[in-house]
Amino acid sequence: MTDQHEQGGAEESFISHLVELRDRLVKAAYGLLAACAVLMVWPGPSAIYDFLAQPMLASLPAGSKMIATGVIAPFLVPMKVTLLIAFMLALPWILYQAWAFIAPGLYAHEKRLVAPLVISSSLLFLAGVAFCYFLVFGRVFKFINEFAPASINVAPDIENYLDFIMSMCLAFGVTFEVPVVVVVLVRMGLVSVEKLKAIRPYVIVGAFVIAAIVTPPDIVSQFSLALPMWLLYELGLLIAPLFVRVTQAPDAAEQ
Repeated sequence: MTDQHEQGGAEESFISHLVELRDRLVKAAYGLLAACAVLMVWPGPSAIYDFLAQPMLASLPAGSKMIATGVIAPFLVPMKVTLLIAFMLALPWILYQAWAFIAPGLYAHEKRLVAPLVISSSLLFLAGVAFCYFLVFGRVFKFINEFAPASINVAPDIENYLDFIMSMCLAFGVTFEVPVVVVVLVRMGLVSVEKLKAIRPYVIVGAFVIAAIVTPPDIVSQFSLALPMWLLYELGLLIAPLFVRVTQAPDAAEQ
């Protein structure tokens, strides 16, 4: 009888967790839809795409524009961009729902561990995207278009342009997570700060290798990604020891 009671309680607990997960997913979806609806009204998909296209348009000859080769591309591409921006705007709300779902099952010291990581990783990703758009795109497109022969009329396709900027923004957003990776490795005890300092030369070389792979083949773009990666790595080395002390369990801190 006791075993059946315990089994029934476990099933009820599992179902309640599924219901809670569903509710959190629905609330996250509502937040995304609300952000998308606001962007549809103001400034609108066309204005959003024009904003993202500005770095490319600024590097083209006067009077030049991008082209759409697909039949529904003039409608579909701005809608994709709007959905992407809506997701970025709704990201804090989505992460809050994820945090609200897992927080009840965490100890106090674990909550001190998760919350800063979630917030800092979100901010670093957005910082990487902003860095790419405001500081890198202009230099990259200017470099590329300067190599175009005079016999070529540079008119990029909007779908190819969207794919390019999304891949670049994703690359910069992910690489800006270097401090979070360093902190997690140290906090989980997989590697020590001293070891990470010892492999610093290899990290610097690796940063330039990654930059050479994910950016166009010009020195400016590669340095624009490699140098921030190195500096963010150094930032992670500074923050990791402090983070470990703050998020230790009470019994571990007393030892």
